[in-house]
Amino acid sequence: MVPRIKYLHLLSYALLCLLSILPWTRSELFTAIAEVEHLLETHQRIIDNLDHYIKAEENRILILKKHLNHYKKEQEKAMEDIPNYLGNPINAFTLIKRLTTDLDAIESSIKSGTEYIKNVTSFQNEVKYPSEEDLSGAAHALIRLQETYRLNAKDLADGILNGIVYSLDGCMHADTFFSTPMTTSDCFELAKALYSDKDYKNALPWLLETLRKFKEKDEIYQFDEVDILEYIGFSHYLLGNVRDALKWTKKLLEIDPNHSRAKGNIPYFEKMIKEEEAKIKKRQRGETLEDENTTNSSEDDNYQKDHMRYESLCRGEMELPPDYSKTLFCRYMTENHPFLKLAPIKMEYVYRQPDVIVFHEVLSDSEIEFIKAKSLPRFKRAVVHDPKTGNLVPAQYRISKSAWLRDEESPLIAAVSRRVADFTGLSMYSAEDLQVVNYGIGGHYAPHYDFALKSEHAFDGFEGNRIATVLFYMSEVAQGGATVFMRLGISVFPKKGAALFWMNLHPSGAGDVSTRHAACPVLRGSKWVCNKWIHQGGQEFLKPCNLNYQDEEYLHKIPKAISKTSR
Repeated sequence: MVPRIKYLHLLSYALLCLLSILPWTRSELFTAIAEVEHLLETHQRIIDNLDHYIKAEENRILILKKHLNHYKKEQEKAMEDIPNYLGNPINAFTLIKRLTTDLDAIESSIKSGTEYIKNVTSFQNEVKYPSEEDLSGAAHALIRLQETYRLNAKDLADGILNGIVYSLDGCMHADTFFSTPMTTSDCFELAKALYSDKDYKNALPWLLETLRKFKEKDEIYQFDEVDILEYIGFSHYLLGNVRDALKWTKKLLEIDPNHSRAKGNIPYFEKMIKEEEAKIKKRQRGETLEDENTTNSSEDDNYQKDHMRYESLCRGEMELPPDYSKTLFCRYMTENHPFLKLAPIKMEYVYRQPDVIVFHEVLSDSEIEFIKAKSLPRFKRAVVHDPKTGNLVPAQYRISKSAWLRDEESPLIAAVSRRVADFTGLSMYSAEDLQVVNYGIGGHYAPHYDFALKSEHAFDGFEGNRIATVLFYMSEVAQGGATVFMRLGISVFPKKGAALFWMNLHPSGAGDVSTRHAACPVLRGSKWVCNKWIHQGGQEFLKPCNLNYQDEEYLHKIPKAISKTSR
């Protein structure tokens, strides 16, 4: 809100600017009434210009009030239950969007007011503004969720996640709408972010959603229907669909017949269609074209199949054959350490040979809160080992933030390490520090090995390769976020306080390629984990090696998971 005095100053300044552009003459008007009559024309021009200025100001204030009311409404919702609000990726995306592109629009509307806000908040260290990179990252996170979990763009735009509507209490509602739907400008900003990153395939459905919502006329826009249609038409062209590009460009010209780019694109698209028709006729006659693509796509096909299996596991659509499932069991662990005879640990086999085990209730709520509080101030973007250099670098296939906690920092952290030694039977002599991870919007870690391949130099500074992994789950996840093993065909969904354990190496020291795994995107909620990577150093007498290296016969013994939908 602009203070009244400041508003009057602005109005006076505007009036002076208007008067300064009028064609004044220094003649002595008072000497003849005929001359004074011309002043009425000047008077009317001032009235018209001032009236136009006031209407523009009123419209500007109206837009600001709409922004303010929307901000207040969302802030109230968020403060009712912050984890549940931000655990919704749609809410997280629109929050970033409000603090980037929306804030830029407000700043252009009332620059002095926004500069005042930024100047005040800049002195407060806790105030942060997201960047354009954050907006792009949030946009791609939504698309990752959309693709992995087969979400409909219309449902997402209406605030529905995987067919479920959430209220702020975190409960699921199938018949009542509680989530805040995305606005037209939210959809348009998402589409533009994808378009700018040349992801035209995923930008197109969101442009169509923008057009659908635009026709509802529920908000004041910084763009018009012509802008949307131009993006739609050119997206079709960039995807190689020239016929649809032509169709949408003609729709644009119906609204704006003088649109210069559209008028220029029409003959170009028509020419391309004729050339494509000529190629089709040549193929029908059996003629070979010079530009025909004859490359072998078998490698792409294998990648596609592997990726489809990964996504199916993330959705929980695969399960082990019944004959194999019968061999899995739960029991109380009492060995490895005398203390376990007094306080046995619940363990569950989710796979055998290689053994993948869930240890239940091995981390208490108070320990979890301590670890989270200790790691938060140190959080940095999670990195991966560059296989060529061995250096730690950020990567798009790992979206999370992490921190490292040493045993020497706290008796509690040291106790967690001792507990890992107790239930794994392994030495912590060469184990890495405890890594704490919180996944971001649609956070994930693409399929990978925890061990280093022979050609890599990831662990040159450690005593041997990573022999085992212990992954603690420190939160429940409402939807998504499973740990999946592609070759084994198993999905393990987070359970607070539990730990997932597996060996990365064969007794020979060779990497077990069947342990390739991934962290699926978090669809709803905040996923917290911490992990302990254990190296070979110190395990010589606990896990003695042999000369039996992995062969293809071993891989053929792995039972194939079956699709739940195919049964």
